[in-house]
Amino acid sequence: MLYDTVWKGARLATMAGEGMGAVDHGVIAAKDGMIAYAGPAAEAPALHAKRIVDCKGRWITPGLIDCHTHLIHGGDRAAEFEMRLGGASYEEIARAGGGIVSTMRATRAASEDELVAAALPRLDALIAEGATTVEVKSGYGLDRDSEIRMLRAARRLGEERAVSIATTFLGAHALPPEFADDADGYIALLCDEVLPEVAALGLADAVDAFCESIGFTPAQTERMFAAAARHVLPVKLHAEQLSNLHGAALAARHGALSADHLEHLDEAGIAAMAASGTVATLLPGAYYFVRETKLPPVAGLRSAGVPIALATDCNPGTSPLTSLLLTMNMGATLFRLTVPECLAGVTRNAARALGLADRGTLEAGKRCDLAIWDVERPAQLVYRMGFNPLHARIWSGQ
Repeated sequence: MLYDTVWKGARLATMAGEGMGAVDHGVIAAKDGMIAYAGPAAEAPALHAKRIVDCKGRWITPGLIDCHTHLIHGGDRAAEFEMRLGGASYEEIARAGGGIVSTMRATRAASEDELVAAALPRLDALIAEGATTVEVKSGYGLDRDSEIRMLRAARRLGEERAVSIATTFLGAHALPPEFADDADGYIALLCDEVLPEVAALGLADAVDAFCESIGFTPAQTERMFAAAARHVLPVKLHAEQLSNLHGAALAARHGALSADHLEHLDEAGIAAMAASGTVATLLPGAYYFVRETKLPPVAGLRSAGVPIALATDCNPGTSPLTSLLLTMNMGATLFRLTVPECLAGVTRNAARALGLADRGTLEAGKRCDLAIWDVERPAQLVYRMGFNPLHARIWSGQ
């Protein structure tokens, strides 16, 4: 066979099986954007290729995957950040017109072109650190037209850049002012009118909700899940961030791809996630930025065999983070994840959290999405802060 590209002289963190799946003297061969071989050079087939790249001992990992972001939004909340530093409470900021309502107003006022232009620098920062797949949620428009505009803008990001974009409909993110006293009415609007149109337009790959005391109740969340099932869309959930409403167990009962945040997750929720295969997506950027003190139950998740993903949660209010490398460092330092767990969290488990079985590991038959690093050992990807050792990023073999 004549391969398109062969990368030789590499050390591989294949992320296949347990741990990192390290190969000291490795080679990868690609054909038509897919991995045809990844493994020891000594076991490789005859490597005839149009292009051969000598990696000179560099490490190759799967392309990084950010499985939870809110990249599309109008404005920012830096002024609120200043107010909080000055001692203002969340309630005081909200009374001054801040909080998610301020982002909603800015998002509603922005055109699709403006939303794309504002998001591209955030996306570029992720790409510059080896990201090849990025999930993007709606949830700051909170009405039909704005939510659809956000999702259209998210889809366009994948046209503007060589990156895979997975879109998630998060209409049930917060209650808009128009429905201040009628949360059930807003959920009905989402289920009966907005989601059917989103699905018909093919704008969402999944449906998410914010199940929390300041968000939506488990019953309202379950209505969203039922609506998603009618449109054959998988579900995800913001769960157990501020309190334990048993959202993760609810998500697991509905076969959710992931439950995210999880600081207040209990043993019953862990058991339910383990039984369903639902991924635990941890968001250390939000934990750090809001100065949370209750750690997610990593030991319990680990012992139950629940897959753990890591993501930036890039958003203007609680995690203005655009670095998966720093996310891994935070996962290790704040949550005590191991180096293999951190790397799995932004590769194979992140892929699983998006329902994407065609990526996240270096194996034959997977997409040829690679990150090539100038490091002596993979631990340096987790250890360093504010340093980017990316040598090259390969997306779909290119």
